[in-house]
Amino acid sequence: MMAELPFNYSPWTSMQTSLPHEQIKRSAFLDVYRGSAVLLMIIFHFCWDLRNFGFMEFSIYDPFWIYFRSLILTLFLTAIGWSTYITLNKARNPSFWKRDLKLFISATGISLATYLAVPNQWIYFGILHFIFIASLITRPLVKWPITSALLGAIIIFVYHSTNWLHFPNAFTTITSYVELPERTLDIVFPFPWIGVVLIGPLLGYLNWHKIPTPSNLAIDILAFMDRYALPIYLTHQLILFCLVASFKMVLGLIF
Repeated sequence: MMAELPFNYSPWTSMQTSLPHEQIKRSAFLDVYRGSAVLLMIIFHFCWDLRNFGFMEFSIYDPFWIYFRSLILTLFLTAIGWSTYITLNKARNPSFWKRDLKLFISATGISLATYLAVPNQWIYFGILHFIFIASLITRPLVKWPITSALLGAIIIFVYHSTNWLHFPNAFTTITSYVELPERTLDIVFPFPWIGVVLIGPLLGYLNWHKIPTPSNLAIDILAFMDRYALPIYLTHQLILFCLVASFKMVLGLIF
């Protein structure tokens, strides 16, 4: 079993979803949807940093933080199938290679950077790794949104009502062939989250992206956060960590 994961456990842990996404007549509502996930992710990690430096006390296993993490992941991951559905139905010759390449490079970079910085907790399958794999696996099903959503719902139901998809010995089996740390800074398990991705296309089929969205400063900020979700994801924790660490140091000098 995995030890306590410092949610950079990004969860973010954790979240692609689709962090990078297609530029097809942008939907203001979808921008706000994903931008809200980015904002919640930043809040979560800020609270984690405050906890890490002693400004807050809480367990990431408390129900509030578990549900908070689940909400963030759900927003990100449903957006993967949703945005892919829009692309496949609106683009004449849809191509995902640029997005896939960005995800692959970013995920590889995260693994390399964390391996060099914290080799005992490096990220080998975090949110970006999961999004990259999930995007490839679920893309063929996106054209059939109702079937995709039903399959996703079945996966989620089976996961929460049985232990069939829990695979408690998976980590032990994998580490008998590949050496991996018992702790990791970020991990997203395939189940039930692949089911959440599969529900995403239904939102596109139901035309949620056409929901009227007001124009104001708050909406513009969330849309901006969505457009630059990937660079924000890659840099925000470093910035937050440095800010909280600096504040802690200043307080130490004053008091």
